[in-house]
Amino acid sequence: MGDYESCMHTPAATTHNKLIGYLFWIFGFTGAHRFYYGKPVTGLIWLLTAGLLGIGWIIDAFLIPGMNADANRRYASGRYDYSVAWILQMFLGVLGIHRFYIGKIGTGILWLLTGGLLGIGWLYDFCTLNGQVDEQNRR
Repeated sequence: MGDYESCMHTPAATTHNKLIGYLFWIFGFTGAHRFYYGKPVTGLIWLLTAGLLGIGWIIDAFLIPGMNADANRRYASGRYDYSVAWILQMFLGVLGIHRFYIGKIGTGILWLLTGGLLGIGWLYDFCTLNGQVDEQNRR
């Protein structure tokens, strides 16, 4: 009994949602889906090159299931939902609403009063939001 149970694979908790990944992929020329899956370097490349001139964007339609599985293995599930945080970041990020959601009230107020620190903090959060949510979920 013990040997069989120790060999069983426990599936990773679901932290990211494939449907949300594909919705962000629609904005793929901005790299939104890559940021969502914790790939900020290629997200920035996609942002600066319009999804590698559209070619990388099309290829990513086939890569999203793998990116989703990788993110589910990499990040901790918990109190805060990554998809909710990302939707708030994507559409209300300059107001800091995502920061309020993950319990960072002080910087949420700062973002609200400064337009996401004049947009720079908002862009910073695109590169670091998965780590921020992961950190809050591990507490």
